[in-house]
Amino acid sequence: MTPTMRTATTSDLGLILDWAAAEGWNPGLDDAAPFHAADPEGFFVAEDETGLVAAISVVNHSDSFAFLGLYLCRPDRRGRGIGLALWQHALAHAGERAVGLDGVAAQQGNYARSGFALAGSTARLVGPVAEPLGDAPRLREATSADIATLSALDAEATGVDRLRFITAWLTQTGCRRTVVMDGPGGPVGFATARLCRTDCKVGPVVAPDASAARDLAHAAARSIGATRCIIDLPSGTEPLRSLLETEGFSETFATARMYRTGQGGEAPTASPRLFATATLELG
Repeated sequence: MTPTMRTATTSDLGLILDWAAAEGWNPGLDDAAPFHAADPEGFFVAEDETGLVAAISVVNHSDSFAFLGLYLCRPDRRGRGIGLALWQHALAHAGERAVGLDGVAAQQGNYARSGFALAGSTARLVGPVAEPLGDAPRLREATSADIATLSALDAEATGVDRLRFITAWLTQTGCRRTVVMDGPGGPVGFATARLCRTDCKVGPVVAPDASAARDLAHAAARSIGATRCIIDLPSGTEPLRSLLETEGFSETFATARMYRTGQGGEAPTASPRLFATATLELG
């Protein structure tokens, strides 16, 4: 039977995240709801008589930008062209938008052949959660009243207005908490931590400088009760990396940030205030 392709349901997304866990991607315990809220039409599966055999997401964050992730094929169905067919089907959802992805080393050549060009890198660091250093800045847990302001900070930092995703991502749950740093005129930074299958991941981290980013990341992890955390640092965040490495953090792997442009959308330009990526699956 030739696999059929369709839009994934929320229950499908739970299974896809289980596949991601089996691949060692360590998704968050509560990722399905905010992922799906970002673009309910942006998750795709291929299925045959045995059930789901492949998956991918192409989430349209805005009218000009989409992000590709969760590209998976069941091990017993690999090598049959199913993944590539689903890839092509899903990319049509992006239309003329620019598309970003974080590619592992083994797949970067394939992505380049599909029109994706290298733009930077993302390094995953893992280490112990620490206490504040010196005089702690004003940090507090986010409330629903902060979401509009934090969404604007996120858009400025990432170069993408991804309101649907960030609104869901910043909604406090038992598995995901956001901490805000206040300045004289209101919030100047924030960090979100989420419990994962192992430890917790912190991201995004938006801050005025590396020291503030360090304090926000640790505070977010502490707010969720974590003793170790994982943080994905984009290119240009060497000052934060240096701070974390002095505290015992080490790199576990890296990905390449790649973009496909030239069809009506442009690759976003992140500001120096973006110190950690929210998630490698949705950018």
